[in-house]
Amino acid sequence: MLNRRGLLAAAGAALTSAARAQPAWPDRPIRLLVGFPAGGPTDFAARLLQEPLQALWGQPMVVENRPGASQNIAVEALTKSPPDGYTLLLCTSNLTTNPAVFARLPFDTLRDVTPIVVIYSSPTVLFTGADQPYRTVQDVIEAARRQPGLAAATSGVATSGHFATEMFMRAAKVELTHVPYRGAVPAMQDVMGGRVPITFSTLSGAMGLARDGKLRPIAVAAPRRARAFPDVPTMAEQGVAIRDTSPWYSFAGPAGLPEALVARIAADVQGLLRRPEIIARIEEAGGVVEGEGPAEFRKRIPREIAVNAEVAKLANIHIE
Repeated sequence: MLNRRGLLAAAGAALTSAARAQPAWPDRPIRLLVGFPAGGPTDFAARLLQEPLQALWGQPMVVENRPGASQNIAVEALTKSPPDGYTLLLCTSNLTTNPAVFARLPFDTLRDVTPIVVIYSSPTVLFTGADQPYRTVQDVIEAARRQPGLAAATSGVATSGHFATEMFMRAAKVELTHVPYRGAVPAMQDVMGGRVPITFSTLSGAMGLARDGKLRPIAVAAPRRARAFPDVPTMAEQGVAIRDTSPWYSFAGPAGLPEALVARIAADVQGLLRRPEIIARIEEAGGVVEGEGPAEFRKRIPREIAVNAEVAKLANIHIE
């Protein structure tokens, strides 16, 4: 019979053999799903980390754009993939708005998705056209009280801008008319042209237009001022506090992804987010580096779903 020392040695040898038998991750290309078309902010986040992660992991990362249904098509594809680390999702905060507004989803976000790491967020900002008279939040409130139903453009239904518009109305006690567009570009074009007076949009989507003076940022609907526009106060600084609706961009995997692999991917991405050149590119695009790891990210998702569901119910935001 083996003594205690012999048993431990045998067990250690068995574990070592098993570990050697397991192929190192990654040993083949990784597929990165993106739920929106190429060229948008979500695709930018994917391309930003594609090359550095390929260099770090020694394998190609293939970005696969699977647009449609506010990211749901890509999420569904993720949930049907094996939990081996070879299919990941570059997802947005639609992960927490969609469960609140879609009547039915082909997956359960809390059960079927593994949160890994939040890359960065982009502040939601209240903009007006350069020729409009509004320069402060109070200007907009006074205009809405003089003209109930003042139009507010957003990039669509159930977007971060839509949620910000609804929360602003309740916090400021004014009535706005939500005007949804098929994307941020046509919404901003009508604001620049003076056809719609205001819009809630992400800073990343409007950065170039704001820097060129075609859009005027009035207030940042986030806890802190944007580094790109340090003179633009937050909504709270101007007396109207609303919940932060800034969209965020993150990595997620399918359910059952091993904890060791989750920790490895998160740590590697967090390491990249400390590189000055990557920080600079994110900030140039109107983003704020996050780097939130798996433990905090897991808590964020149910918390945001609950808040979004409450706002959606009050504002009757729903998608069949």
